[in-house]
Amino acid sequence: MQSKILSRRDLDFLLYEWLDAESLTRRTRYADHSRETFNAALDTCEQIATDLFAPHNKKNDQQEPHFDGETVHIIPEVKTALKAFCDAGLMAAGQDYELGGMQLPVLVEKAGLSYFKGANIGTSAYPFLTIGNANTLLKHGTPEQIDTFVKPMMAGRFFGTMCLSEPQAGSSLSDITTRAELQEDGAYRLRGNKMWISAGEHELSENIVHLVLAKIPDAEGKLIPGVKGISLFIVPKKLVNPDGSIGERNDVVLAGLNHKMGYRGTTNCLLNFGEGKFKPKGKAGAIGYLVGEPHKGLSYMFHMMNEARIGVGLGAVTLGYTGYLHALEYARERPQGRHPMAKNPADPQIPIIQHTDVKRMLLAQKSYVEGGLALNLYCARLVDEERTGESEQERRHAALLLDILTPIAKSWPSQWCLEANSLAIQVHGGYGYTREYNVEQFYRDNRLNPIHEGTHGIQGLDLLGRKVSMQNGAAFKALGGEVQKTIAKAIDVPALAGYAKSLGAAIQRIAAVTEKLYAAGDMNKTLANASVYLEAFGHTVVAWIWLEQALRAVGKAGHDADFYKGKLQACAFFFKWELPKVHTQLDLLESIDTTALDMQDAWF
Repeated sequence: MQSKILSRRDLDFLLYEWLDAESLTRRTRYADHSRETFNAALDTCEQIATDLFAPHNKKNDQQEPHFDGETVHIIPEVKTALKAFCDAGLMAAGQDYELGGMQLPVLVEKAGLSYFKGANIGTSAYPFLTIGNANTLLKHGTPEQIDTFVKPMMAGRFFGTMCLSEPQAGSSLSDITTRAELQEDGAYRLRGNKMWISAGEHELSENIVHLVLAKIPDAEGKLIPGVKGISLFIVPKKLVNPDGSIGERNDVVLAGLNHKMGYRGTTNCLLNFGEGKFKPKGKAGAIGYLVGEPHKGLSYMFHMMNEARIGVGLGAVTLGYTGYLHALEYARERPQGRHPMAKNPADPQIPIIQHTDVKRMLLAQKSYVEGGLALNLYCARLVDEERTGESEQERRHAALLLDILTPIAKSWPSQWCLEANSLAIQVHGGYGYTREYNVEQFYRDNRLNPIHEGTHGIQGLDLLGRKVSMQNGAAFKALGGEVQKTIAKAIDVPALAGYAKSLGAAIQRIAAVTEKLYAAGDMNKTLANASVYLEAFGHTVVAWIWLEQALRAVGKAGHDADFYKGKLQACAFFFKWELPKVHTQLDLLESIDTTALDMQDAWF
């Protein structure tokens, strides 16, 4: 029976026919691996996700965590599933052998872990936040911090979080007010509040390792304004003794749970630090340990945030993907109506997949979710290139591409794979809006992703305000070069030449419009419609990704011909139905439209 979480055939195509995962085994870090070991890891992920994560997805949504004033209660299936995940070594799948890891390429690791996001986004949030937390400390922590906190996380004993936002600050991190005051023993005492902290309180692990942004006061006791004063701290729920055993409770307290429309299985918390409910080492104040140097906390946290942004995009993809597969199965099995020219009401009804409009909705979903999955796995491949590329130049090139693609990899799936979920509901008709079917939950879960790790507006500002101009446009030029390579290959293939020309026209217009936006002489005008720029840029990137896939599918025959024809048809749909939308958006951007910018509060 084929999985309704992800298509393994599609994963194999992306990993082995396009992204050439096997070539990574020629590198020292991955030399112990082969296609067989990669497949074994994928098989393990698919099995655990199918057997232990997917079955409680609906129950996790309907019986969300609740707080009795002392303890957060979570359905027992969550802990069982997470234990299996950790016991299989998946928390450390991409880590060094010395950390108990498998040293899997990031490409294969993310492909395998995608199954968990698609199977149960609520339960999967706990390990994925932990992995991001651990990766940040591996890059910026001390050997002692790695021994004390990272190794237990990799073993599944501790889980981790990221604590950025505050009730009064939201996404404006320069306005956080959590204080961290240096103590005589070299540790810090933190006081403040953090809001929207996913996985911030639970009893699923021995300990919770919070990575917390806070400000160290100056000599006069004042907080440094802006982001320059932000530092990063490890604040464990429970202190850890020198021998690694669990010590006393730290002064971190759950003030309450937020109740979101989706991701209901993930505790989402308001945390109070240093309010005095607990008095570690005899006095109030949450004990924290500085990561790296003072006042560089935001740059350190961006390591986790960027990883999380790609993770959000991947989660959005898999929710859209599983919704598509559910809709596809339903459309094949649901008889309703007849063809427009079938006049005899006595004729049997046909499966709804034979109706053209249903095929349109399924094809749109296919183009969104398979394009989004390919984009995110391409980004995972770039991480491998950045870490293990054969030359410094190749590693720098991969880093530039990853920089400019990160806001797109986060936001594009969050918008268009959510649209896939909407279409999946529509394919189900009236049943799609009921809780008895899964697709309504997929939509609710996915609706959070346009907010997670920075809104579309923030990603648009990042792309247009920073990424396309940084290093004199180096990242933009690097991406343009890759697109031109694809165009050069496709222009000589008769079936794809038209798409190559369309893509070339779009990327050239984006370059011209970008120059015009920067020539406006007023950054308020330049960035006024950054979200539209993000959408146009993202659609062009995904068109490029589809042309890359089409180059691998064109001319293929044999027993698997239908798979390749499906790829080519989805590519055709994207170029004929989706890419033309970009030019209308670019027309608006080119005009330096200020309609939204000029709107006044009193006019609403």
